[in-house]
Amino acid sequence: MQFIDLQKQYRLHQAEIDGRMRRVLDHGQFIMGPEITELEAALARYVGVKHAITVASGTVSLEIALRALGVGPGDEVVTVPFTWISSAEVIGLVGATPVFVDINAGDYNIDVDRIEAAITPRTKVIMPVSLFGQMPDYERINAIAARHGLVVIEDGAQSFGATQRGRKSCAVTRISSTSFFPAKPLGCYGDGGALFTDDDQLNERMRAIRTHGGLKRHHHPYLGLNGRLDTLQAAILLAKLPHFAGEVAARERIGARYTELLRGVCGAPEVAAHNTHVYAQYTIRTANRDAFSEKLKAAGIPTAVYYPKCLHEQPVYQPLGYKWGAFPEAEKASREVISLPMHPYLTTAEQDEIVAVTKRSL
Repeated sequence: MQFIDLQKQYRLHQAEIDGRMRRVLDHGQFIMGPEITELEAALARYVGVKHAITVASGTVSLEIALRALGVGPGDEVVTVPFTWISSAEVIGLVGATPVFVDINAGDYNIDVDRIEAAITPRTKVIMPVSLFGQMPDYERINAIAARHGLVVIEDGAQSFGATQRGRKSCAVTRISSTSFFPAKPLGCYGDGGALFTDDDQLNERMRAIRTHGGLKRHHHPYLGLNGRLDTLQAAILLAKLPHFAGEVAARERIGARYTELLRGVCGAPEVAAHNTHVYAQYTIRTANRDAFSEKLKAAGIPTAVYYPKCLHEQPVYQPLGYKWGAFPEAEKASREVISLPMHPYLTTAEQDEIVAVTKRSL
C-alpha cells in the first residue's frame, strides 16, 4: 500500500502527461517556455485572482513574497511553530525574525485569538500556514492586519484547492503562496510553487525578483534570485490541472469517510466552520504514537509524522529564547499526530483495511 500513490495517478493520465512533456522536448524552451505563461493564466483562473507567478518551490515563493514587501533586518513576521521549517526559514533568509504563535488543538492552524499579543512595532507581516489542507480564519486575520497596518501572506503549501466562505485558498490575502512538491494536492514531478495576488505592483515586483531582480535582460532594479519554475514541470501541471477538481472532491469524500469511521476511536481532524478541507494529510492524534506506528507498519500500512518537533525546539531557533511550554498546543500536537495513507485514488477496500487495523492498534 502506498502512503501517496503517485504512480496510480500517473498511469491514469499518462498519455496527457507524456504528451505535454514531449511538446517541451520538441520545442526545447526548457526555461520560461510557453507552458509557463499558459499555466500561470490557468492557475489565476482556478484560484480567482488577477495574477499567478510560478516559481521554483513553495519555499522560494515565500522568500520572494517577503522580499517584494521589503521585509528585512529588524522586522518581525508572525507565524506558527507547528509547520515545516520552510515557513520560518525564509523569514531568517531575508534577515527578519520569526515570532511564533500557538495553534488550535482541533484544526492545527494558528490561534487567531493570540495573534494581536504577538504584534510589536517591528511586525511587518502575519504569515499563517493553512496546515494539512484547510485554512485558518482569514476574515479575522485580515481584520487584525488592517488594524495594525500589516500584510498577510497565506502559506497555502498544503491547502491548494480548499475553500473558505466560498473563496479558494490563495485568493483571500494580499499575497498567497503554494507548493507543487509531488506529494501536495496538486503536484509536479520535482520542486515547484506559485504566488498569487491581485496587486499589480506586487505582481511586477515578484516576477522581477523571481528572475534575478529584473523583467528585462541586463536590467535589474531589485535584488533577486533564480526562482523560476522549469518548463517541464509546468507541462506536467498543465496535464494534471484539468483533473484536479475531481481529485479535490475525492479527497473531501475520503477524508470525511475516514472521520466517520474513526469517530470516537482517536483524535480525528476537525473541519472549521465555513471551510472545506483537501486533506493534504489525513492526520489523527494518539498518545501512543510510536507503538501505533509500528503496528501499522507490521500490517503493511505506511504512516508519517508531520511534525515530530516544533520549530522553537530546533537548534537553529534556540537564540530566539523560546522554552518548552511556550506553545502547549503545538508541543502536544507534535508528540501525538500521525498521518494515515491519503490520496484521491485510495480505494474503499484500502481505506476499510486501514481503519480496521487502526481500530485494532489503538
